[in-house]
Amino acid sequence: QVQLVESGGGLVQPGGSLRLSCAASGTIFSFITMGWYRQAPGKERELVARITNGDKSNYADSVKGRFTISRDNAQNTVYLQMNSLSPEDTAVYYCNAQIYYKTYNWADYWGQGTQVTVSP
Repeated sequence: QVQLVESGGGLVQPGGSLRLSCAASGTIFSFITMGWYRQAPGKERELVARITNGDKSNYADSVKGRFTISRDNAQNTVYLQMNSLSPEDTAVYYCNAQIYYKTYNWADYWGQGTQVTVSP
């Protein structure tokens, strides 16, 4: 079993910054991707940023140039640095990881979510 534990959410003023962390633990053979999704009230969950095992990353158009995803392979941790935050970024942010737990078996895992609120 794999657990994803997020941290770093909170309340921040417009223009401010936050850094989210997601640590993976459990039976991990290797990673395929790690990433962040978000879901605002009344909206569908959307991809924010994702990074592959080969360190290729992609971002939602709405966060390009403001958010940066990175990973620490030794710590099985992925980060999301969020700058120039706006109220439109308010959402619950979820960590996601696609992980091989055996040589040829992989699964999709989700964290419990962390609230990010951008408000004056």
